[in-house]
Amino acid sequence: MNQDLSILHLVLNASIVVQAVMLLLVLISVASWAAIFRKLFALKKVKNQNEEFERNFWSGTSLNDLFSTASRNAATSGPMERIFASGMREFQKLRERRISDVGALMDGARRAMRASFQREMDVVETNLSFLATVGSVSPYVGLFGTVWGIMHAFTGLASLQQVTLATVAPGIAEALVATAIGLFAAIPAVVAYNRFARDIDRIANQQETFIEEFSNILQRNVSAQAAGTR
Repeated sequence: MNQDLSILHLVLNASIVVQAVMLLLVLISVASWAAIFRKLFALKKVKNQNEEFERNFWSGTSLNDLFSTASRNAATSGPMERIFASGMREFQKLRERRISDVGALMDGARRAMRASFQREMDVVETNLSFLATVGSVSPYVGLFGTVWGIMHAFTGLASLQQVTLATVAPGIAEALVATAIGLFAAIPAVVAYNRFARDIDRIANQQETFIEEFSNILQRNVSAQAAGTR
């Protein structure tokens, strides 16, 4: 009885439909774990890059030097550094066009940084919707396998004259394995989604705060230069 109800025996003796559901859920679970680890390392890298750039930004280094470094390291720089480079590049282009209006300069720099911010957040949020889908759909896929397995088990019992627990248990047990695998795929995806969503919100808030602080610095510099030329 113990051997008949082992997990491996139940999976191997399940109906074709239930086995297909189990295989699909296992593949989804593997893909989900791969996405979780990729996102974990990616967010850690983003946070380290942003923190390093913020330290350099507030260390007293001139904006032109920071911009030169960001331009040289565009391929390996972090999101915050690329946002800074976008704003600074647009600001310098407007200055080269002899635009002296403070409002026009700041609006152009902010629009450039906002566009860069949206691009960076799209990259940071990659695979997040996949985890949400896995967390919400996997239990229902497993439930479908369970319902189908129970239907198959009771159909097979219809020809028996005497039905006991020993004859019913294997069919129901193999059907319930599908639900268990569905939950095994869904629970880590939901936990990871909530964790990553919270981390991404913090990154977004950090970058939005930087945009405002950098805009204030640019505005003070422009105002000081305008006052000095009078």
